[in-house]
Amino acid sequence: MKKTQIKLLGISLLLMVFLFPSCTNDLDQAPESTNAIPGDQFFTDAASYKQNLAKLYAGFATSGQSGPSGSPDISGIDEGESQYIRGYWLLQELTTDEAVIAWNDGTIKDLHSQTWTSLDRFVTAVFARYSFQVVNCNEFLRQTTDEKLAARGVDATLKAEIATYRAEARFLRAMTYWHLIDMFGGGSLVTEESPSTFFYPEYATRAELYKFVDEELTAITPLLKAPKSNEAFRVDQAAAWMLQANLYMNAKVYTGKDHYAEALPLLTKITGSAYKLHTNYNQLFFADNDKNGSQNEFIFAIAFDGLRTQTYGGTTFLTHAPVGGSMKAADFGINGGWGGIRTTSAFVDKFDANTTDTRGQFYKDGQTKEIKEIGNFTDGYAIQKFRNVDVNGVQGSDKAGNFSDADFPIFRLADAYLMYAECAVRGAGGSLVTATKYVNDLRTRAKGAAVTQGDLTLNFILDERGRELHWEGHRRTDLIRFGKFSGGSYLWPWKGNVAGGSPTQSYRDLFPIPATALASNSKLIQNPGY
Repeated sequence: MKKTQIKLLGISLLLMVFLFPSCTNDLDQAPESTNAIPGDQFFTDAASYKQNLAKLYAGFATSGQSGPSGSPDISGIDEGESQYIRGYWLLQELTTDEAVIAWNDGTIKDLHSQTWTSLDRFVTAVFARYSFQVVNCNEFLRQTTDEKLAARGVDATLKAEIATYRAEARFLRAMTYWHLIDMFGGGSLVTEESPSTFFYPEYATRAELYKFVDEELTAITPLLKAPKSNEAFRVDQAAAWMLQANLYMNAKVYTGKDHYAEALPLLTKITGSAYKLHTNYNQLFFADNDKNGSQNEFIFAIAFDGLRTQTYGGTTFLTHAPVGGSMKAADFGINGGWGGIRTTSAFVDKFDANTTDTRGQFYKDGQTKEIKEIGNFTDGYAIQKFRNVDVNGVQGSDKAGNFSDADFPIFRLADAYLMYAECAVRGAGGSLVTATKYVNDLRTRAKGAAVTQGDLTLNFILDERGRELHWEGHRRTDLIRFGKFSGGSYLWPWKGNVAGGSPTQSYRDLFPIPATALASNSKLIQNPGY
């Protein structure tokens, strides 16, 4: 197998889960009852524990139980659109200056114009996907308690391994809850201690969910393996530090209290760990980014494989959807472009007109910089970031060119460098000398011009984060933290559904709790403005 040492045969397994009314609606998340198997029946041998852990990791990559279509986890929406990374990307990127889409699928254009409602099918699918992932993590934790393991006669060696698996499952659940906190604010807090029979969970505020995630990460970090010592695609202590640092970086948004100073020591641990920058920026997003050196920079990445994790979401979406016009599909290792996503002139302007910065990967031939008509793919420069080819230009494992091998980075060392620099600029500690070095390490790698310590301002840091991390799912969160997402302090084309950009209302900093979820559980509370 090409990918992670966690064998992907685990992705075909179904967990028998009890889905709470806060996450059940017309986007039905329950497995078909004729296929479901009670949880206890999975754990018949030692290998089953690791296989079930693989299922939890695969929940971020796959969209259903039998390949790209046919047995979806989430119904009521196209299966590819329901995939975790695709939905996450749409809400984090398509709502910002970094991306627009030509398609007219349902309410998708409402995302960039910031005119979505609580009936939005993409918002609803993301909310359901998060709930589904949490439920699966909870069930794994229920099935791996000391009592359950003792009853099954699990030996001490395997029990020790399972303790690590449990810490990883708690991390995956915490990351999903972080996404819920960031996008939806409050919601239902359900854990392995919650009833496993049907019930209406109470509403948990954003602050309560924040406290839960913070305490979980503090508790599980010592139980995880040391940085860079776990198997490929499994989390370690550096991933936990990175997730907790992200929580602290955005704490003022989430709770009203500044915690940048608490993020800094975690970032210092990460930058001092065994993770290293890859020498070539563009290769970070190639089909062989699991072995071309990029893996040394990836603190946590979602594994995609053109043969074993076939889905129309993830990097398959991010490789096909940006290709159109006069672009050559073969250059991207695919069988054809989908003519969808491009970027705005506001993002293009983050780079100098004659930039040598290789992160400005704009395709301009036949494309106009300005977007007069969003539905016209050639309006707006295209971005050439994710490619289903290796460093030698060889196509990925799916020779039909349908599905991508490129893995999707959730956390990478470059982000920790920029977070450290932001803390230093905000006066939360750290060294501006070190911050300048970190920024220049990234710019030098990308063949960009070096900067001085005096160049480090908050506006510069925000722009540099866009240049380095664009299309990796950070932009909406970053713009909100810097006070630039809603309102009129920063306008970009078609924000507010106006060609030149228009101010939007601050309640757009959160997405609505889907109307269907509210109808299913009256204990949920809608976010203001919706």
